[in-house]
Amino acid sequence: MLSFESYNAAYWGVWVIIATVLVQWVVENGVKAAQDGAIPGKIDNSLSHSSFVFRAHRTFMNSIENLPTMLGTIFLAIFVAADPFWVTTFVWCFALARIIHMSLYYGIATEKNPSPRSYFFVIGLAANIALLGLCAMALP
Repeated sequence: MLSFESYNAAYWGVWVIIATVLVQWVVENGVKAAQDGAIPGKIDNSLSHSSFVFRAHRTFMNSIENLPTMLGTIFLAIFVAADPFWVTTFVWCFALARIIHMSLYYGIATEKNPSPRSYFFVIGLAANIALLGLCAMALP
């Protein structure tokens, strides 16, 4: 029987994921609030990838869109006692992919699809899918 402590490295990965989203939230709100005529909760519809305000907003929103599924999958994996090595591997894969995705989105203003950040989005998605598959295999 696995102990709760078997997943300590995965918990640290969850911490990194949450801390990354918190950083994105602070950056997004900070750059948006610094704009002339900023209205809380609204972003100028004329903005695009050339604007850091747009990229910071989209980076945060993309994380918000992906976070519930991944966190749910992580906790399901722990609840069904999936292999801690693979849980940790997939959690850290997702965490690192999201950090690289964020860095590329902040740094590269492009309308091109796929952009370099797209590859890291797919890596994070693949980690989530693989972890969900691991959960299915661990279900009784």
